[in-house]
Amino acid sequence: MTLEERRSWTYLAVAVLVYGGYLFSVLGRAASAPLVDVDYVPAMLWSIGIAIVAGIVINVVIGMFTPRRDQTKDVRDRDIAVMGDRVGQSFLVIGALAALLLAMAEADYFYIANVLYLGFVLSAVLGAITKVIVYRRGF
Repeated sequence: MTLEERRSWTYLAVAVLVYGGYLFSVLGRAASAPLVDVDYVPAMLWSIGIAIVAGIVINVVIGMFTPRRDQTKDVRDRDIAVMGDRVGQSFLVIGALAALLLAMAEADYFYIANVLYLGFVLSAVLGAITKVIVYRRGF
């Protein structure tokens, strides 16, 4: 397994676990109040910060324990990164369009923010899944 494939797995795991924690936190608070009245902003900011820091720290640790010969990127790694990024970015655009439609419909900020956040998470998750699949099965 190359370093880039490990990074894709790490990115996938961090995105899923942190977003799951966010959902657990917000939906847990919604048990006693309507969903739109839940104070989601601190949980969202914390989960985004945790995901960024965890991704950086885990990748640094993985890089420290990966042999030097496995740390070089080749053409295949670059092609896989481009393909994964394209798939991920498509879901980012879908999330942005959904948020735009919600804003035009004058939906509550809760829904607009959560659609955007879901778009970011889906972008990360599906981009990483695409990279892992291409690493395992090829183009």
